[in-house]
Amino acid sequence: MSTKHTEAANRFIANKEQETWHNETLWFVREKRDKMAMDVPEWEELRELSSKIKMHTITHLDTYAEEFTRNAEANGVIVHWAKDAKEHNEIVYSILSKHKAKKLVKSKSMLTEECHMNPYLIEKGIDVVESDLGERILQLMDEPPSHIVMPAIHLKRQEVGKLFEEKLHTEKDNSDPTYLTRAARQHLRNEFLTADVGMTGCNFAVANTGDVVVCTNEGNADMGTSLPKIHIVSMGLEKLIPNHKSLAVYSRLLARSATGQPVTSYMSHFRKPREGGEMHVIIVDNGRSDILGNDEHIQTLKCIRCGACMNTCPVYRRSGGYSYTYFIPGPIGINLGMLKNPEEYFDNVSACSLCYSCNNVCPAKIDLADQIYRWRQDLNSLGKADKMKKMMSGGMKFLFTHPALYKAGLRMAPIINHMPRFLIYNGLNDWGKGRELPKFASESFTSMWKKGKVQNKKN
Repeated sequence: MSTKHTEAANRFIANKEQETWHNETLWFVREKRDKMAMDVPEWEELRELSSKIKMHTITHLDTYAEEFTRNAEANGVIVHWAKDAKEHNEIVYSILSKHKAKKLVKSKSMLTEECHMNPYLIEKGIDVVESDLGERILQLMDEPPSHIVMPAIHLKRQEVGKLFEEKLHTEKDNSDPTYLTRAARQHLRNEFLTADVGMTGCNFAVANTGDVVVCTNEGNADMGTSLPKIHIVSMGLEKLIPNHKSLAVYSRLLARSATGQPVTSYMSHFRKPREGGEMHVIIVDNGRSDILGNDEHIQTLKCIRCGACMNTCPVYRRSGGYSYTYFIPGPIGINLGMLKNPEEYFDNVSACSLCYSCNNVCPAKIDLADQIYRWRQDLNSLGKADKMKKMMSGGMKFLFTHPALYKAGLRMAPIINHMPRFLIYNGLNDWGKGRELPKFASESFTSMWKKGKVQNKKN
């Protein structure tokens, strides 16, 4: 059965140069992560602490949400609650309307992507400007991010150079990174200066102080909140953590896991509105409270959006972010998409080799691969199981439960080694597309054992 994911992945890997470059680039980031992790002797202890803190927090969200709200409001922050994406967008627009704002400059936020906020506001006549360099590049291209941390990782600098020639009128054929960065800075500076409202996402929300913590490498969140008098924070309910001691754990894990840095260049704390201004925090549910009641998949709420699972995933690295149908790709995106709408996003569960590398690198120790495996077991009950795979599984079950037939099959298997190629590699053999079947041994292990050819050698 062909799915949207497999079709998109096939288009991506058809360009072998692109596939190789994407794979190597992401693996380089994974290697940087490993080096940073090995330089921290207590790395695994930090991961375990991170996991326990997050699990404790999400199972006591009512307590921490009330504590955060109480402290934030005491600091002069206006706190809003949004049950879904629609309410989130309406709250944002109501704030903009109240202040007669026409331009919103925002830093990167996956939650606003989840809520489809940009198109909603643009339709209302609001000029929405992405200030993260990668996000701005993609906004100029009218494309969504392909990675949650490095949104334009799939693009080469030459492509960016051509885009800037067209949109920013830069020098022809100049794709020097320093030149392009300076051009982007000059372009964005005017947007910061003329924005009516600044908007950020939220990496962590500290319950016992009411702080919102935003981690960036470009300083764009600080620029966007320093110049306009109005600051809006879009915050997922799961971003809550108890205190600054907890934050210390995540500050050591986040950047190392995401980009292989010791820490992000900017770790900004927003506690109160600037003098004469307003600070709004919109706490968004949008299905998160439903996940709390799902014992098999509750761990997805521990995610700190570092992207480490994507950087290590052999399928994501080779098929690209746009092959996934949910807006977040990779292992975490597969699980979040299925929790959102399994009928729509079921095709992504095939984008996993069950290598468990994602489990091994996740700084919050989310059981990503285990969850994907469980989703696969549910496909048949959803009526989405691949018919060919069901038939093959049924055939294998029949073979394995009939020993005489199984042994006969083992004896006959070596015949395949001498069959004409066209009989083996054809449209019916999906596994053989791009792969070679292994050679069957002339004699099976079972036969060798019975003949005494296999000996148990003790050291």
